[in-house]
Amino acid sequence: MDLFTNLALGFSVAFTLQNLFYAFFGALLGTLIGVLPGLGPVATIAMLLPSIYALDATPALIMLAGIYYGAQYGGSTTAILINVPGESSSVVTAIDGYAMARKGRAGPALAAAGLGSFFAGCVGTIVIAGFAPPLTELAFKFGPAEYFSLMVLGLIGAVVLASGSLIKAIAMILLGLLLGQINTDVISGVPRYSFDIPELTDGIGFVAIAMGVFGFGEIVANLGRPAEHREVFTKDVKGLWPTRQDFKDAWPAVVRGTALGSILGVLPGGGALLSSFAAYTVEKKVRGREGEVPFGQGNIRGVAGPESANNAGAQTSFIPMLTLGIPPNAVMALMVGAMTIKGIQPGPQVMTSNPELFWGLIASMWVGNAMLIILNLPLIGLWIKLLTVPYRFLFPAIMAFCCIGLYTLNNNNFDVYMAAGFGVVGYIFYKLGCEPAPLLLGFILGPLMEENLRRALLLSRGDWSAFLTKPLSAGLLIAALLMVIVVSLPMIKSKREEAFHEED
Repeated sequence: MDLFTNLALGFSVAFTLQNLFYAFFGALLGTLIGVLPGLGPVATIAMLLPSIYALDATPALIMLAGIYYGAQYGGSTTAILINVPGESSSVVTAIDGYAMARKGRAGPALAAAGLGSFFAGCVGTIVIAGFAPPLTELAFKFGPAEYFSLMVLGLIGAVVLASGSLIKAIAMILLGLLLGQINTDVISGVPRYSFDIPELTDGIGFVAIAMGVFGFGEIVANLGRPAEHREVFTKDVKGLWPTRQDFKDAWPAVVRGTALGSILGVLPGGGALLSSFAAYTVEKKVRGREGEVPFGQGNIRGVAGPESANNAGAQTSFIPMLTLGIPPNAVMALMVGAMTIKGIQPGPQVMTSNPELFWGLIASMWVGNAMLIILNLPLIGLWIKLLTVPYRFLFPAIMAFCCIGLYTLNNNNFDVYMAAGFGVVGYIFYKLGCEPAPLLLGFILGPLMEENLRRALLLSRGDWSAFLTKPLSAGLLIAALLMVIVVSLPMIKSKREEAFHEED
């Protein structure tokens, strides 16, 4: 009964005029920017973070959540139409989606992605509402030692689940942890690694890193690609709706993808990405009907399954962020930053101290998904027209928007220069094949890990065995160790590499 009472409270908050407006604005803006090649949810939310200073906490987080969903939808649009995934979890959508677009079936591909995402988003919201309270009760049993062990598990999960080389993922995590040490020591008050630069005594702004590595870096990377790789098939988009046979083929894939995404999305280190790859692998293993289009050549199951999985994974990735204060991926790391900006300490106390915010945000997820399906299906023609604008006209406008947002953070040019520097770093990562998301996770979690480690050692008078004598802490560290051992096994390692590189 409590669940229905809480959801009623959430919908009463979500359906206020102000919150409906910001949910709609976030969904529309997120879709618009998500459609632009090279900008996914991380860059979008990073660019919009300065705008939340003038808002109350609830509408600010509702707007950012709307941007997240919108950018997810927009990412699939670019993946299908121009073979440029808006974010990493849309990579597998591009395989069959782009093939469908080349055959003149972009409309059915976009509709399958939109409807599958809506269904998955609704199920993901129900999962959050059902599982968040018990997880919050568990979170109250966490002390400094348990939080440190949980963050260790999160970082190891990020390494294990990152696409590409394990060595590169570890290097990205370590670089993020090192960058997180540039600040003023909380106990002694002495600046660390600031090199006498006053702006660095408070640490590097995570908005500057996120916007530089993901925004500027990807824009430069896109400009380095041949123009023919950004081809748009506007003349081929005719029918919007899938045929009856398409519906028959797609709906089992949507259900399977949603179930996978709801489970895997909670895992640290990019559940949405893992979910989409897992769903595509499952669909390839599931026997299709006689005469079905082969995978890689425009099979609608290859669009519906991964899109449902990554949206369900995106929804359920809110669970560890809302209940434990631990961001499982780069987008949730930015959401934690947004909560901190508004003076809210992420963690289990949010549900009790800010129930309107907690349940209002969960209810707004359903509202946002409904708005997106209403927005996206009729506006597919508009997004296609937007994609016909030459990229040489788009990227200067995006760069100008980024620089204005950065400058308004502290009214200081230093943030713009810092983001530009990280833009060069982001391009180098792209050329080296390094995934930058683990860096942002390491950067966000590094100071929190250090703080909890020092608190735990202070409480135990320097006794390191405290991490192993407490059952919860020991269990989390053992899980992290098992994760490392399992992924190191030759058979698992080869399967992992096959999953991530099979369709490269």
